[in-house]
Amino acid sequence: MSETSVKLIVCAQKQMAELFVNGQLLKTYVVSTAAKGLGCESGSNKTPIGLFRVSEKFGANALPGTVFKSRLPTGEVWSKDKNNPLRDTKDDLILTRILWLEGCESRNANTKDRYIYIHGTNREDLLGTPASLGCVRISNQDIIELFDLMPEGSGVEIRYIYCDTP
Repeated sequence: MSETSVKLIVCAQKQMAELFVNGQLLKTYVVSTAAKGLGCESGSNKTPIGLFRVSEKFGANALPGTVFKSRLPTGEVWSKDKNNPLRDTKDDLILTRILWLEGCESRNANTKDRYIYIHGTNREDLLGTPASLGCVRISNQDIIELFDLMPEGSGVEIRYIYCDTP
């Protein structure tokens, strides 16, 4: 797929994301945006709004639940297994795959420097509610699919009000 044919629209109001390919809705995902709301200020822990592009992708072929720090796998793998030492952590882990966003507007030009990602999460129980520290969280299975469908350069729009048009 060409980068111009793929666009993800994230709606903070509904905590949903819609993936459009060639202008047609392909899939809808449940997400989690920031607990502190929307905003583009550095250090705010808010999810930025506006137009973005996928600047870089990390985690190709990583195991589901792979833990990343500074976009590098730590060697740890989170899972819901009762014997997994990370299972019950309340930390906001960055898991499985990372789509690093870059702002395309003056208001959100600092997005990449804020390390705002779309990524898998250990808090899948909170998907559908605003709970992140600024990133867009998505289930680990869904980020694998999204990672494969969205090439670098793909468009992303984060908005408050729901609208199902690309």
